[in-house]
Amino acid sequence: MEQRTILHLDMDAFFASVEQRDSPELRGLPVIIAHPTELRGVVSTCSYEARRFGVHSAMPTSQAKRLCPNGVFIAPDHRKYSAVSKQMMAILARYTPLIEKLSVDEAFLDVTGCERLFGDGVTMARRIKEDISRELNLTASVGISYNKFLAKLASDLEKPDGLVPITPSDLETRVHPLPISRLWGVGQKSAEQLTRLGLRTIGDVAQMNVTRMRTYLGSLADHIYLLANGRDERPVQPNREAKSIGQETTFAEDVRDVVFLETTLLGQVEKVARRLRQSGFEARTVTLKLRYAPWQTITRNHTFAHPTDLETPLYTAVKGLLAKCGLSREDAIRLIGVTVGNLVPKGTVEEQTQQLSLFDAPTPTVETDPRQQELSRVVDSLKDKFGDKILTRARLVRREEE
Repeated sequence: MEQRTILHLDMDAFFASVEQRDSPELRGLPVIIAHPTELRGVVSTCSYEARRFGVHSAMPTSQAKRLCPNGVFIAPDHRKYSAVSKQMMAILARYTPLIEKLSVDEAFLDVTGCERLFGDGVTMARRIKEDISRELNLTASVGISYNKFLAKLASDLEKPDGLVPITPSDLETRVHPLPISRLWGVGQKSAEQLTRLGLRTIGDVAQMNVTRMRTYLGSLADHIYLLANGRDERPVQPNREAKSIGQETTFAEDVRDVVFLETTLLGQVEKVARRLRQSGFEARTVTLKLRYAPWQTITRNHTFAHPTDLETPLYTAVKGLLAKCGLSREDAIRLIGVTVGNLVPKGTVEEQTQQLSLFDAPTPTVETDPRQQELSRVVDSLKDKFGDKILTRARLVRREEE
């Protein structure tokens, strides 16, 4: 059986680091993400400067104020953190589609078989960290190993900005001396019970008599024994959060003007394409939905040769689907909508391993045109900064003025 290559990425003090990035005057200060006025609340996270005072996540805000009275308390902005998380996930998706998102700032990646494209696991981890640093101005710690437990353990060993591989030969020298609290699934109460039984290190657990320990620990004995011996067969399970992205419009009055319907589709496609890019996905199919008056609903779909997140191919396809419906002046449309599906992470291995001619430069398709990609990136950045109305297609402006 092929040995897997698993990465575990954990952003460093994520919420606090985003705030320090966006407000340079906060850099070097003890930043604590918690509602300043909610003394019954808890700390979401804090900067490494605050951790030196003993502050940590899940601590009561009142206690954090006592430990760090000069700390800078900032109410969490989850909308902003979610947007940055999507950017981070899009970077990860360049290297593998096998991503298991654990939280907004943490994920497993199975990069087994991707070595030909990006180098070994350590090289990939370094490239990912460099991408995150360059594009997001943030740091991440990454662990590399042959299973999920050891990769997660490794990512926490040299925080912040760590990069730690654990190989089978490192098990006795690097893993076994660690305390039992480092074992996945061992909480404070379990650790206290294991300590009473004379088990203090992971190495102690690796050498324990499992049959005897079952009497005291039940099924936990088998679980921690396997982990302590470097065995964890759990697969990386890609999250299926986004199955489709869509936009619909129900008209106040029935519409018989095909040109107006096309313009409505254009506005919908712009929103759908932007949401695709924000989520780090591309679509293989696009579906047109029409509802005739009174209630007849039809759908038509198109499949692309290459996944896309660009407005032009999406609009061209959905406009063609509308034309094939053969609408006439007698057809009254009550609702029109666009949905993209069969989503794949942007820049998946499948796309990056397409066969190219040995002598000819690859010709970009309408779905993958790098010029359109760059244009969309610039427009997205402007809208992120100044709002959605900073740039609008002339055709959509004319529709709003009518």
